[in-house]
Amino acid sequence: QVQVVESGGGLVQAGNSLRLSCAASGDTVTIATMAWFRQGPGKEREFVAASQWKRDSTYYSDLLEGRVTISKDNAKNTLYLQMNNLRPDATAVYYCAASARAWSTNSHNYDYWGPGTQVSVSS
Repeated sequence: QVQVVESGGGLVQAGNSLRLSCAASGDTVTIATMAWFRQGPGKEREFVAASQWKRDSTYYSDLLEGRVTISKDNAKNTLYLQMNNLRPDATAVYYCAASARAWSTNSHNYDYWGPGTQVSVSS
């Protein structure tokens, strides 16, 4: 079993930055991929970015590439999402997910989910 917990969300003004963190614990040696998803008000959950856990490859949503940066610290078992120049349409609950499988934009590929952290961007 793997547990993941997000942190770092909050209320920010448009144009500002936030860095989200996701701490993984438990049987972390089984993790192959970790990812960020988000779900805005009245919207479906959507893929944001993913990182291979044992390698340095990263993957981004076509819509968000260039606006967010995913990174990790394996020694700390922590995944990050740096978001710059935030816009109000970034308002969502951001979820961290982990999988023993190769990366995918499909949320069903991920077995372990955190409770989410709220990001709200005011105009």
